[in-house]
Amino acid sequence: MNRLEERTLREIEKDNDRKEVRAPMSGIFYRSPAPDQPPYVEIGDIVKKKQVLALLETMKVFQKVKSPAAGKIVEIAAVNETALKDEELMFVIEVE
Repeated sequence: MNRLEERTLREIEKDNDRKEVRAPMSGIFYRSPAPDQPPYVEIGDIVKKKQVLALLETMKVFQKVKSPAAGKIVEIAAVNETALKDEELMFVIEVE
């Protein structure tokens, strides 16, 4: 195996250890339960499977966005109080 193949293999393995959390539907993304409350999660936080990460509001109905796996939040891609489209990236979790 040459260096390029080894590097690519390592990147694939690293990607396999990460899980993307995408918007299940279009809506407004909220990082906290209320404007005066802290966000559900921050980068670096350790989360459990099914832990609430954020809220997604569609037509005045709030849906909880839950973690698909236990791990560490390594990226928060969505901006608070912005509109997201179906399948838009919200979080990246490094799986335990």
